[in-house]
Amino acid sequence: MTGEVRRRSAGRRFALVIRGLIALLLVLVVTIYVWPLGTSQLQAAPAREFGFPTAANQAEEAVKADTENPSVRPECRSALLSHGRRSAKAVVLLHGYTACPSQFTQLARLYFRMGYNVWVPRAPDHGLLDTSAHARVRATQLVTYANDAMNVADGLGDEVGVVGISGGAVLATWLAAHRPDAVQRILLLSPFYVPSRGRAPSAAVKPLIVLYGFRILPDHVDGHGFSFAALSQYLRIARSNSEIKSSNGRLKSVAVVTSANDNYIDRDRAVDVARHLADTNHLTLADHELPAALGIGHDVVDPPDIKGHVEELDNLYFRLYEGTR
Repeated sequence: MTGEVRRRSAGRRFALVIRGLIALLLVLVVTIYVWPLGTSQLQAAPAREFGFPTAANQAEEAVKADTENPSVRPECRSALLSHGRRSAKAVVLLHGYTACPSQFTQLARLYFRMGYNVWVPRAPDHGLLDTSAHARVRATQLVTYANDAMNVADGLGDEVGVVGISGGAVLATWLAAHRPDAVQRILLLSPFYVPSRGRAPSAAVKPLIVLYGFRILPDHVDGHGFSFAALSQYLRIARSNSEIKSSNGRLKSVAVVTSANDNYIDRDRAVDVARHLADTNHLTLADHELPAALGIGHDVVDPPDIKGHVEELDNLYFRLYEGTR
């Protein structure tokens, strides 16, 4: 009997341990899914009114700082293309994650030829000789960077808009929601609102943001050199701003470009967010998908990645941005 009693007692203890582990697991799962992604810092977008001289000086100082910083790769320095006076139109170009301002070299020149003052700022921890530095970037840094860029662009021209690619498109969308005083046109290229289902099932996205974005788990860098911690910062911004409820009375055009060969992003979600932005502001979305036959993947703007289609695509993007296509 004693042995039987011991076995039953051990069985009860084991069952209690299992139930305790299951309860703990459920608590962890619920905690992750209710974890708040937005903070007041991610909603703060203080507008600063600069005249042209001050705005141009702010941009020139950033370019100078990049030029004097030996850690910044020469091709990745922030770039200002200025006509030397406030222009009728200005645009800020926000590059993608792991990229840098050189991604927009050709498109920036096109805008400049068309009379725009153009500001292409380098994102925090990007474009450095230490190619792993981008893993350090924080969501709060990114929205501050985007807002500062818009303050500069707003001083460079009368009509101001934003073009963003991938993670930069997430920041451009954030600006459309938080800077209705400034953003009048927006072009979203391969926006990284959500990874493709092949890369991350929908149910896994929130846990990834919480566990890696808040540095609960050690960072993981995949075979492409992408940091889960850094990617989660962009996804956190996209999630915290997933439903744009406020209208922007100054917005004139919304356009989005995706590629049929892009297996990094959820293309349906990319178009849905852009359409919601357009609908909220009573605009018609300009939606263009690059056909698979072009052989272009996620990066739809950098010359090495768009091969012999640079001039053709840059002109397409410009017309979509201007709302003339």
